[in-house]
Amino acid sequence: MRLLDFSSDSFLVAFFLYCFGFIFYAITVAGAQFSNRDPKAHIRRWGRIAFIVSLLGFIAHLTFFITRWIGGGHIPTSNMYEFMTFLAMAVMFAFIIVFAIYRKPLIGLFTLPLVVFIVAYASVFPQEVQPLIPALNSYWLRIHVTTAALGEAFFGVGFATAFMYLLRTVDFRETGLRARRSQRWVEFLMFVAVIMVAFIVTVFGFRGMGYEAKFTQETVSVDSQGTESTSTADVDYSMPPIFKPYNSQVVSMDTFLGMKDAPLETPHWMKGVDAARKLNTIVWSIIGGLVLYGLIRLIIRRPIASVIHPLTRAIDPDDLDEISYRAIAIGYPIFTLGALVFAMIWAYEAWSRFWGWDPKEVWALITWLYYTAYLHLRLSRGWHGSKSAWLGVIGFVVVMFTLIGVNLVLVGLHSYAGVD
Repeated sequence: MRLLDFSSDSFLVAFFLYCFGFIFYAITVAGAQFSNRDPKAHIRRWGRIAFIVSLLGFIAHLTFFITRWIGGGHIPTSNMYEFMTFLAMAVMFAFIIVFAIYRKPLIGLFTLPLVVFIVAYASVFPQEVQPLIPALNSYWLRIHVTTAALGEAFFGVGFATAFMYLLRTVDFRETGLRARRSQRWVEFLMFVAVIMVAFIVTVFGFRGMGYEAKFTQETVSVDSQGTESTSTADVDYSMPPIFKPYNSQVVSMDTFLGMKDAPLETPHWMKGVDAARKLNTIVWSIIGGLVLYGLIRLIIRRPIASVIHPLTRAIDPDDLDEISYRAIAIGYPIFTLGALVFAMIWAYEAWSRFWGWDPKEVWALITWLYYTAYLHLRLSRGWHGSKSAWLGVIGFVVVMFTLIGVNLVLVGLHSYAGVD
């Protein structure tokens, strides 16, 4: 138990070091614009500090992973909390590799927030060490999950640099129809980034307040012979419930804005693991994002992307295009092995079939086909620049839907991933 407590403390240390790393990268990039001394010397000094702090965060994260593995008795990738924490660590590892090759501090400015968001998202899930079900007790699962996550991590770095490319190349002084369309879409990406920030603030804000609500949910299931059975389960919330579980009753609820019950019920077709609680978190994040985005726009009185754009002038857009492509090209074969080849071997060992059209399997295939198309268009059709960047951004959206959206909306053999 003490080892697991130490593991949790290491994870918290990693989270704060990642946050400080992001701040130092922001100082590195933004400070160079206003430094009275040599801007290159400023970038070297603060870039070194930012990288060291980020590297210490990765070491603390790795400590969390190893100690949880030892304390829990199995590799910590067996549920959504453990998988998302491993994915965040894999993104940091991919960032370290790419940064070692290109030495561009701006990569850290956009990659570290992605890591912080994934870490914060992992905190939504139950954090207790859970016993392995038979299907998970396989070394092929460990190989499958770790390699698939590593491939997705390189896709994440490719996404971050593609996003940077769009911020660098969109000219907010132009007024043409095409320019305005590009400006709106880039600003929409900034709005999504603000929602991520609001997600972190909202989740930790309500948890800091100690908010709790509990529902009891009744579920009716039908077996293969048509016999109905009814079961009940408690669902705990750490945020005020806008959406309560389908077919549920409130057991207890802390007071917030006079709410005595959730005003809305989660749609019955949302069958994913903890779908109600996840939907509730997403809605709160969007509400918080709208409020935060509105406040930021009220203060700066112009699009957020137009404020960040000047900070990217020092970097060559061709470098960003190349880094994004290289990161995705590195991640593609790793993802192919992990999410398809090793996954099929594990599926055969666990369920005696290589393929079963499970929702997570289908979306893993869709993700692979998407990045296959990306590489084809890049290499055969010459899609460079903004076309390639938008493909890199959309591709990671597909990845995140595979990880989050499928668990929210659908249910399948991978549903153990978030069971409380």
